[in-house]
This record gives sequence, C-alpha cells and structure tokens, in this order.
Amino acid sequence: MLTNKGKYGLKAMVHLARLTPGGMAQSAEIAAAETISKKFLDAILLDLRNAGFVRSKKGPGGGYGLAKPAAEIPVGSIIRALDGPLAPIACASRTAYQPCDDCHDLTACAVRLTMLEVRDAMAGVLDALSLADMAAKIDDARGATSPTGAAG
Repeated sequence: MLTNKGKYGLKAMVHLARLTPGGMAQSAEIAAAETISKKFLDAILLDLRNAGFVRSKKGPGGGYGLAKPAAEIPVGSIIRALDGPLAPIACASRTAYQPCDDCHDLTACAVRLTMLEVRDAMAGVLDALSLADMAAKIDDARGATSPTGAAG
C-alpha cells in the first residue's frame, strides 16, 4: 500500500516535473499547491534528494528541481525510495525478502505465490511509467473534457 509519504512524494515530483526544464520551486510553494504539510514535505524532499531524484539550491532563485529529466525517472523507483519494496508482504519481496514464521513450505504457499504475482504486476506498471508519463496524465485529464464536462 502506498503511504502518505509515498503519495506526497509523488505529488511533489509531479509538481517539479511540470516546471520548465531546469526550473526550481520552493518547498512552501509545492506544499501549498499540493496541500502537503511543509514540515512533512521538507523531510520527503530530503529523502528524494538523498536518493538522487531531486537537487536543491539555497539562496535567491533556489529551491528544488529534478536532478535528471522526468522521462528518465521511473515511478517505481520513487516509491521504493520513499516507501521501500513494492511487495505487499516481505516473503514476496525481491530486495527485502524475509520468510514468514508460520510458513512451512514457501514453494507451495498460496498466499506467497499470489503476492508474487501482485508484486510483479505492480512493478511492471510502476517501472514502465516514467515521471514524465505521470505528469502528462494531468494534461490528458484536463484536455479530455471541457469545463462543462463535454468531450473536447
């Protein structure tokens, strides 16, 4: 499940992706635009910077910007950096595998086998989707209908 940290991190990253290339935004601006607590957002942006997705600059004209083009940032990587593995349970994780205490045969565990499929499906979608693709969904959604709701 996506945590609030992951959700708000994605919202902040989409905000940055929609800036002009090389553009910067103050954390207060992002927090206000995306309805996120500034204190919480500052911690998220620090994690994103440490993971190499965001760059920061202090002083006039400073703020936060993408460290690389949005088209080169997989959404799955952002979520993993903020929330950890995509697997719904630890025994289905590729990077943080932990066996269950109550499992006697992990090769025949129906729960684990199902969660492996879930993990693979989630990773397939999120790793194929770039931050640029995610940001484009906003324009697609806004352009799909007119303000009256009729097809445009």
